[in-house]
Amino acid sequence: MTTPATDKYLVNCQDGAAHPERATISFILAVTASKTAETAMFMSSDAATLCVKRGADSVVADGYEPLRDLMAAFVANGGKMWLCPACAKAKGITQTDLAEGVEIAGAPRTMAFLQAGAKLLA
Repeated sequence: MTTPATDKYLVNCQDGAAHPERATISFILAVTASKTAETAMFMSSDAATLCVKRGADSVVADGYEPLRDLMAAFVANGGKMWLCPACAKAKGITQTDLAEGVEIAGAPRTMAFLQAGAKLLA
């Protein structure tokens, strides 16, 4: 069964290097969804550290694919990562620090995406 191109998914990711398995599972969901639908991730809390250049390079949960590879696949599929502005500010992350596919975008963009019909995957 193929998913209509109008389907949208939002994955909420709060975990980063401190909880690599949970972060990885969020990206597995996102990569899978992005193969057939418009998909965005809202990155907050510890996940903010993944949003910087090379931030995911050393994050590998036992038994899972490296997080940097999942992030690359997600971006290659057209996925978007939205970094919480408050989290970016708290961690000193600026526009120039961001990894490919990441932009600073907060609640208004996330809420608009949900209102446009995106289903939440958490």
